Amino acid sequence: MGAYILRRLLLVIPTLFGVMLINFALTQFVPGGPIEQVLARLEGEGDSIQNISGTEGGGVQEEETSGYQGARGLPPEFLAKLEIQFGFARIVCDEGFTGEPSVTAPECRKEAIPATERFFMMMGNYLTFDFGESYFRSISVVDLILEKMPVSITLGLWSTLIAYLVSIPLGIRKAVRDGSRFDTWTSGVIIAAYAIPGFLFAILLMVMFAGGSYFQWFPLRGLTSDNWEELSLWGKIVDYLWHITLPVTAQLISSFAVLTLLTKNSFLDEIKKQYVLTARAKGLSEARVLYGHVFRNAMLIVIAGFPSLFLGVFFGSSLIIEVIFSLDGLGQLGFKSAVERDYPVIFGTLFAFGLIGLVVGILSDLMYVLVDPRIDFDRRD
Repeated sequence: MGAYILRRLLLVIPTLFGVMLINFALTQFVPGGPIEQVLARLEGEGDSIQNISGTEGGGVQEEETSGYQGARGLPPEFLAKLEIQFGFARIVCDEGFTGEPSVTAPECRKEAIPATERFFMMMGNYLTFDFGESYFRSISVVDLILEKMPVSITLGLWSTLIAYLVSIPLGIRKAVRDGSRFDTWTSGVIIAAYAIPGFLFAILLMVMFAGGSYFQWFPLRGLTSDNWEELSLWGKIVDYLWHITLPVTAQLISSFAVLTLLTKNSFLDEIKKQYVLTARAKGLSEARVLYGHVFRNAMLIVIAGFPSLFLGVFFGSSLIIEVIFSLDGLGQLGFKSAVERDYPVIFGTLFAFGLIGLVVGILSDLMYVLVDPRIDFDRRD
């Protein structure tokens, strides 16, 4: 097992490098960039997509500065400072120059940094977990993620907890009563729920229960009320649960089907095995057979998948649910960063979450061995 873990750990490095390289290369062909965003805001022309100049990777080549449609009326020195600030260029001065390097100094000039050099500089910083600062928010990428994390944790944690508490008992019940009317109509219900788009169900909940056309039982936005700080401890708990009811329900609607059917099928496979017949022949009660023998073996696949599920809890926030209920979480952060071409946030979160995902994959394999010692990855063909 040690050799297998070592191989997996060594594969993390090239895998993560490949993921970052592919995504960085793709950005070189995407029109627009952070500089275009700044120019579009200064010119009051909205999003930079409407002011595309065709530059590569959001950077500006020296001879292309005048090509910015949004740059009309802006001094070249300002554009050069933007390129340097965003890391697309640097100041190079003549040998013997002793003053402060500046784009306005006659002995100094702006030099574009090649994309390959920028990539390796970025990866060098990421290896020390230095993700830099957001271009447009004046806050470090790490602090920005921590700021948005509570919303994603709330949606993911409660959705997963409720899904497990409902799906596992329901799956066991369906397996025990396989083929009955209960099994048939519950399968129909959970499959129908799985087919309902989350955003459509969210809108339905808002219309029905958040002051739409019927009832005004729940708030429309946010995780807490405006007077949160003034509430007692119990009042804060009630207020928090009151706010998360609708968004968690909307995200939860399609979460039951896979886990319920997985639990049911796992139990059906185990119930048909010889050791179950032997246990029943010994006179053990059905409950003892089901929960003392079958449950432990049938739940292996569900338990072993917990690390991956744990990752999804924290980073699988739904953008659409966040937008509908005005929740500022990781989903909106990723979307806004992509639209704004906020490269430090995009690549910083990609590196961090990619690394966590690869490590969690290894933990999933270890979990399989932990819950079922018969599994040996070193001896597989």
